[in-house]
Amino acid sequence: MNNQAERYYPTILQAVHLVILYIFIQTVVDFPLALIDYYKDTEYLYHPIKKIVVGIGSNLFILLYGIHRAKAPINKIFPVRYFNPLVLIPVALFFWGSHNILDEVNLLVEKFIPSPPWFWELFNKIFENDYGWWGAFFKVSVIAPVVEESIFRGLILHGLQKNYNRATAIFMSALLFSLFHLNPWQIPATFVLGLLLGWIMIRSRNILLAVIVHSINNFMVLMNVKYWNKINTHAIYLMEAKEKIMLSTFVILLSLILIYWLTLQRKARSKKTVQAENF
Repeated sequence: MNNQAERYYPTILQAVHLVILYIFIQTVVDFPLALIDYYKDTEYLYHPIKKIVVGIGSNLFILLYGIHRAKAPINKIFPVRYFNPLVLIPVALFFWGSHNILDEVNLLVEKFIPSPPWFWELFNKIFENDYGWWGAFFKVSVIAPVVEESIFRGLILHGLQKNYNRATAIFMSALLFSLFHLNPWQIPATFVLGLLLGWIMIRSRNILLAVIVHSINNFMVLMNVKYWNKINTHAIYLMEAKEKIMLSTFVILLSLILIYWLTLQRKARSKKTVQAENF
C-alpha cells in the first residue's frame, strides 16, 4: 500500500467511521422513541412518517457527506454499465444453496448465543407493515437494497478497492455490512451476502446489478418467512441434513462458476475502461 493510494476516501478506518456515524444518527432518534414506547405503550418508533423521514434523512446525509469526502464523480462511485441478465439465474440458485447451509450455521450460533425473545419480535417487525404484504416487499426488497448498496458497494467499496487489493476491499466491505446489522444472529447471512455483492460489483462495475442481486436475496427471505409452512414440506427439505448440505454445496459451486463466466465477457470488454478509472 502506498501513500498515493491512501488519499482516496474511504480507507478502512474512514469506512468504519462512516458506518458508526450512520448508526449514531439513527440511534439519536430511535433510542428516545423506544424509551417512550416502552414506558407509554405507544408505537412512535414504528410510525410510518417517522421511518420515512429518519430513513431518507440519515441516508441522504451519509451519502452527501461521503460523496463530498470522496471527491469523485458520481458515475465513478455509482457506476452503471451493461450486464448479462442471465447472471440473475445462478445468483438465485446461489442464494437457495447458501440459505440451506446458513440454516445449519444459524443452529450452531443459537447453541452458543441463544437469541432472546425481543430479537424475534424485532425481526417480525421488519415483515410487518402498515400497508400489508406490498408494504413489506417495498421496504425489504426495494428500499433496503437501494440504500445499503449505495453506501456499502457504492461509496465504501469504491474507496476501499482504490486503497487496497480487491480481496481486502471485498472482505472489509462485507464485514462492515454484516456488523452494520448490529446482531450476531444475522452476521453469517449478511457476511456471505456482502462477499457475493462485493465480488459481483467489482466484476460488473454496475451498482444497479448489486441492487438487483440484493433485492433477490431479500425477496427470497421474505417469501421463505411467509410461506415456510408450505416450503418445508417439499421433498428437498425432507432430505437428511447431510444430503441437503451436499446438494446445496454443489449448487453453490456451480452457481459461482456460472456467475464468473457470465461476468467474464463483460469484464474483458471493459478492461481498458476499468484500468482507466483506477488511475
